[in-house]
Amino acid sequence: MIHFEEFTLDNGLRCIVHEDHATPMAVLNVLYNVGSRDEDPAHTGFAHLFEHLMFSGSVNIPSYDEPLQLVGGENNAFTSPDITNYYLTLPAANLETGFWLESDRMLNLAFSENGLEVQRKVVVEEFKQNYLNQPYGDVWLKLRPLAYQHHPYQWATIGKEVSHIEEATMQQVRAFFAKHYSPANAVLVVAGDVTVAEASRLAEKWFGPIPSGTRYERQLPHEPRQTEARFLEITAEVPLSALYKVYHMPGRGQEGYYATDLLGDVLGRGKSSRLYQQLVKEQPLFNSISASTMGSFEPGLLVISGKLNTGVTLEEADAAVEAVVAEFRTTELATEELEKVKNQAEASIVFSEIELLNRAMSLAFSKLLGDADLVNQESAKVQAVTTAQVLAAAQEVLRPDNCSTLYYRAQPTEPASTSVEPLLAEATE
Repeated sequence: MIHFEEFTLDNGLRCIVHEDHATPMAVLNVLYNVGSRDEDPAHTGFAHLFEHLMFSGSVNIPSYDEPLQLVGGENNAFTSPDITNYYLTLPAANLETGFWLESDRMLNLAFSENGLEVQRKVVVEEFKQNYLNQPYGDVWLKLRPLAYQHHPYQWATIGKEVSHIEEATMQQVRAFFAKHYSPANAVLVVAGDVTVAEASRLAEKWFGPIPSGTRYERQLPHEPRQTEARFLEITAEVPLSALYKVYHMPGRGQEGYYATDLLGDVLGRGKSSRLYQQLVKEQPLFNSISASTMGSFEPGLLVISGKLNTGVTLEEADAAVEAVVAEFRTTELATEELEKVKNQAEASIVFSEIELLNRAMSLAFSKLLGDADLVNQESAKVQAVTTAQVLAAAQEVLRPDNCSTLYYRAQPTEPASTSVEPLLAEATE
């Protein structure tokens, strides 16, 4: 159980305080209600670009990192299709430094052509290095638009293509900031060796004067029910061929989410899962295989992915996966099999709550989903799932016409030349 208290400032900033006096540290977590799903389809990658821009300095504080490091703090951030999250940890005695830094960049982020150009180059290089020039790096650049044809989950957090960041203008960047980065669109969590009274005082002092902005009301296109299997094949210079299969599933907060999450665990979580036991150990078709859910706020994906052993065809491997999935849809789980994955899920929740930072993040996510106390209800929701609910979820989610399949085929290697004469001729010319 994570104990907390919450309040809202006049400008709309939602604040949560979690006291933990067993540690001398404190966490300041600022979650902005913006992710890649909120971008213009013609200007993608902006949420991730801002993850970088927010560290490039404000009007009053040219270097964000330096004053934080001077008081023993550290920070980081991440962007997802649903949110952008900034966090810092520091000794609780220096907590006000964190309030000063976070409030200042929310109010006075520096917009300079030089700063934009620097961060643009960083993001473009990240795009090329992690998505275009790395083996299997472009998988989600291919899979997302295959699975989503209307909803903005169809592009990756990094963006649709490099040109969207390369051509981003200062006007577009300023407009994106004004729309999303304001108290009305943020959740602040303060956790650690701090009192509610002190956190409230600091929040009012540093964030209270910031204009509220306009609460962002999300109106995204709905992804229709998929009624026909989709398929894509690509060939690339990778060590092993790989198979990816994705199925549409409920989003967080929707009925059937936890049942689907658990069925994903039964299928492909760890070496005792069905896919691993049957297709790695019993039939050595795959070098590795797993299944998991994306945990998206809106209807997301259950993902099966695996790399094939040398000599195994993608068609053979795909048929074997389909057989395991088909069996899952027709037979109710044994109670013991469901209890095993419930216990694994319960352990993950408990271990995640050991870290102060994880508790702060979970409170912020839950608040954005509508209720901060959802963080304390998750275990009960997992334990309440029945074998009948898992079977119903499997029958709905694992439908063949709900599947998008990607064959990532390893390019055949050219045999080495054994002819001596051409080599000698070339050397003597």
